[in-house]
Amino acid sequence: PESFRFFMESQLFRHINIQPENTHVPDGLAKDPFAFCQEYEEMIVKAGGADLVLVGIGRNGHVAFVEPDGALNPRTTLRMLSESTQEANFGTSEGVPRFALTMGIGTIMAGRQIVLLATGEKKAEAIAKAVEGPITTEVPASLLQLHHNVTIIVDEAAGSQLSKWYPSQLPLEQS
Repeated sequence: PESFRFFMESQLFRHINIQPENTHVPDGLAKDPFAFCQEYEEMIVKAGGADLVLVGIGRNGHVAFVEPDGALNPRTTLRMLSESTQEANFGTSEGVPRFALTMGIGTIMAGRQIVLLATGEKKAEAIAKAVEGPITTEVPASLLQLHHNVTIIVDEAAGSQLSKWYPSQLPLEQS
């Protein structure tokens, strides 16, 4: 129940028209995580690349589970989660997973289209840094500024620290 796969199944995949075989989330229960990472990358290549990469952003600016770091792994790998990510995902950093399998920033950036989703006031600073700040490995989501086809979807709270409205932002009509 704490897995990201479970979260995606319960919060998204069950509610949209998508075949399970068309969803590809790294398997945190893989017996050999390093071999799985290689197989995952090979699967993407064999499929002709990823059409859509759907990612979230952490309060610290991580994208997927690519945590802030001076050197980012380019491909799918096993990464140590920061305490802030553990607390945000599990409510504590005690007795919870310390590692996660995640696509690397190169794998994410190779997707034909990237969609980043963020909700809530706690994501506002990270969204502002990712969208309007400098491109830096200390805010991995800022690297998405370099991609040619990124859609960022935020609610009002998550977008509250952006300094301006962007062309695709349309206020929703109140009924």
